[in-house]
This record gives sequence, C-alpha cells and structure tokens, in this order.
Amino acid sequence: MDCSLCKKNIQDVDFKDTIALKRFISGLGKIRGRKRTGLCASHQRQVGRAIKRARHLGLLSATSK
Repeated sequence: MDCSLCKKNIQDVDFKDTIALKRFISGLGKIRGRKRTGLCASHQRQVGRAIKRARHLGLLSATSK
C-alpha cells in the first residue's frame, strides 16, 4: 500500500490546510494511526505535527465537538 501523499507528490504537510487535516482525525478527535491513514512514516509524522500545530493555534478544535 502506497502513501496517498507520496502519490500526489506532496512534500510538506501544511498546518493551515484544515480541510485536508480533518481526514486524519477520528470522530473522537484523535489522530489516526498509520494503518488507518495509509501514510508512510515521514508523512505520518508531518501530519501529526501539523494537527498539533493547528490545534495549538486554534485552527482545529482539540475535541470533535
């Protein structure tokens, strides 16, 4: 299974793109694991870092509600 971000040739994950980041968050607000997202290790780290950064700045809510 190949990484969807590698297929689209995305080098860096942007924390301001909240619509794309919501795909990687579960209904309870947790960051989905690599097996669920299908990302490679480097992109999974970037997505996790971007989600945490967006939450800290208030772009994403810390909970699902």
